Amino acid sequence: ALAEEYEVRCYPTLKFVKYGKDQEYTGGRTADTRVNWLEKKTGPPAKTITAADDMKKFIEDNEIAVVGFFKDTESADAKTFLAVADKMDDYPFAITSDEAIFKDNEVEKEGIVLFKKFDEGRAVLSGEVTDEAVTKFISGNALPLVVEFNQDTAQKIFSGEVKSHLLLFLSAAAEDFSAKVDIAREIAKDHKGEMLFVTINTDEEEHKRIMEFFGMEESELPSMRIIKLEEDMSKYRPESTELSDSNIRSFVNQYLAGEIKPHLMSEEIPEDWDKEPVKVLVGKNFDAVAKDTTKDVLVEFYAPWCGHCKQLAPTWDKLGEKYKDSETVVIAKMDSTANEVEDVKVQGFPTIKLFKKDNSIVDYNGERTLEGLVRFLESDGVDGAAAEGDDEEDEDDDLGHDEL
Repeated sequence: ALAEEYEVRCYPTLKFVKYGKDQEYTGGRTADTRVNWLEKKTGPPAKTITAADDMKKFIEDNEIAVVGFFKDTESADAKTFLAVADKMDDYPFAITSDEAIFKDNEVEKEGIVLFKKFDEGRAVLSGEVTDEAVTKFISGNALPLVVEFNQDTAQKIFSGEVKSHLLLFLSAAAEDFSAKVDIAREIAKDHKGEMLFVTINTDEEEHKRIMEFFGMEESELPSMRIIKLEEDMSKYRPESTELSDSNIRSFVNQYLAGEIKPHLMSEEIPEDWDKEPVKVLVGKNFDAVAKDTTKDVLVEFYAPWCGHCKQLAPTWDKLGEKYKDSETVVIAKMDSTANEVEDVKVQGFPTIKLFKKDNSIVDYNGERTLEGLVRFLESDGVDGAAAEGDDEEDEDDDLGHDEL
């Protein structure tokens, strides 16, 4: 009952309650990021520092420290800095107007400095102090030029302002690992703030799932991909996966210039894809089957590891059996971990969509029972369809979905 009152839909969920009002925790997963988040919510957005020793300790105690140097802390630029500090919960901020602290940190004029324990050690914001510029500056400098993907960095990588990521799939035990990272680091300097460079250690068993997501075989390693984390996630594959300076630069520049199309995975078409009542779709035969204008095609997009998909399988087979002789209805399924289509974005499993004769697509969010699915088909995709404005998280909670 308490979880329902606080609209808890998944676990773990962290809630912060202040003056009787609750808000969802949006920070990182490490102890430091949680402490920073709480300090922001319970105190001022930036710590006011007036002594050089205190500033020295503040910088030394934090992996990243963002400091606003303003002679007048009530100025427009200082207020913009504080506004950004208030919304960026993962990082510690400080503000000072003390001339001795300016001198001690070799700051000659007002501005914002990001101190860090990696790469060049510090970065200075150039140009105007606007909300957008400060946010982009911090996001572009708060991670190393080449960041290792792990549990501690995942949140900052995927929730940051930079949505284009070059992923380098490498064995950390390889003799040339450091040399490859050095090449990437030099290229990353030219694209700070517009692209993140991320290494994924392919020796880690838990990273095999990421390779699977990109349709990548072990035989392809080492390799690289680009991912764009906008509303609809897009993946890009280079013609050559050689991790040389010229090839990485070419891939990045082609992507930024919009010269390459997203890469869509597909298995080969099985010889017996249409032998059973439930037809087997892959990327290469999807359009020919699902977009046949003489038939309504109901497709289940599933993942082999998805528990909810396994529960649905017997019902889906019965549905296929019921319509096996129909000339106007096709029941099909597609493994979405190995196959992708351009106009269908799958966020969770199972996802069920009806591709109608008139080329319209209707989402099914009704009961996953034979009766419910039959009603949906017999009602021409009305009974059980997703209502406009349905909340996706609510649907997941009611029906059960496994996330992508």
